[in-house]
Amino acid sequence: MAINEGNYHRAKELKQFDDSKAGVKGLLDSGLSSIPRIFVYPPQTLADLKPSSSSSPSPISIPTINLSAPDSDCRSTIAAEISRAARELGFFQIVNHGISPGALDRTIAAVKAFHEQPPEVRSRFYRREMGTGVSYLSNVDLYQSKAASWRDTLQVRLGPTPPAPEQVPEICRDAVAEWDREVVRLGEVLMNLVGEGLGLDAGRLRELSCVDGRTMVGHYYPYCPQPDVTVGLGSHADPGVLTVLLQDHMGGLQIKYGEVWVDVKPVPGSLVINIGDLLQIMSNDEYKSVDHRVLANSNREPRVSIALFFNPSTRDKVFGPLPELVSPEKPAVYRQFTYSEFMQRFFNKELDGKSLRNYFKL
Repeated sequence: MAINEGNYHRAKELKQFDDSKAGVKGLLDSGLSSIPRIFVYPPQTLADLKPSSSSSPSPISIPTINLSAPDSDCRSTIAAEISRAARELGFFQIVNHGISPGALDRTIAAVKAFHEQPPEVRSRFYRREMGTGVSYLSNVDLYQSKAASWRDTLQVRLGPTPPAPEQVPEICRDAVAEWDREVVRLGEVLMNLVGEGLGLDAGRLRELSCVDGRTMVGHYYPYCPQPDVTVGLGSHADPGVLTVLLQDHMGGLQIKYGEVWVDVKPVPGSLVINIGDLLQIMSNDEYKSVDHRVLANSNREPRVSIALFFNPSTRDKVFGPLPELVSPEKPAVYRQFTYSEFMQRFFNKELDGKSLRNYFKL
């Protein structure tokens, strides 16, 4: 792709795109056949892109865990399966999780409907700050990253203090509230199970308010005319405790396993769960928070995914390796820090795969 760097003013073009408040969807609707230069990734990133249709066999498959009876005699088996996946891959999928197929479908449909409203409607929510707890934007790290990613996002901070109902876009208001109720219940179950897999007392992670701080992001990946020169979401690790991801049937998510990118293929009715940086730190490196990315969408049909990030609710609470997981044989790998310091460090870096955890290593 030939680019005249002499006529390229990145800062100006970023601001023009941001000021339009129309997002990537607006660019596509304008009829463009090639993507703007601000979305073109550097050669070293592009060289690493592997299309999902690659015929080479995957070195691993993401485990799918049946969560249908977490309070039965199978509980210890379920906790062991989750623990193994969290230690080896940092990712797993769950089925029979108690959230109905109808609720999954309503959530995806509502987020899709928001992004497909006329630009003058959705632009009312376009902002980079989360003052109201609700924002629509394209690329949270737009001004920090080396290249923008081909996606738009609706963000809703759901806890510890939810936004007033009228602050959430009407077209998805009911579905977002329903999704939060469902995922809180599931989050409590998951926190107990991942804690048990570390040998922690029941409820230990919930005591640390790990279910209370919640942010939902509804990603919309429109068709990309040049999916080989950009990505849908750049390589990164999630900063928080746990992420619950609802994918549609199209997929696109990949995780890093060694030096290889592996597809997380959608399983009907499933949810994808992954460990965040903070939980890896709290587990004293027993659990793994791994890099992942989303490929640009080469299909004419738009792709939708919804992530719910579980984080602590108290900014001044101190975190680090849990005392129960530190011993003379396994000394603490990380220092103590406040959650506020942790998140400030996260937002001061771009989503580029650099490890947030390294900043807090002893």
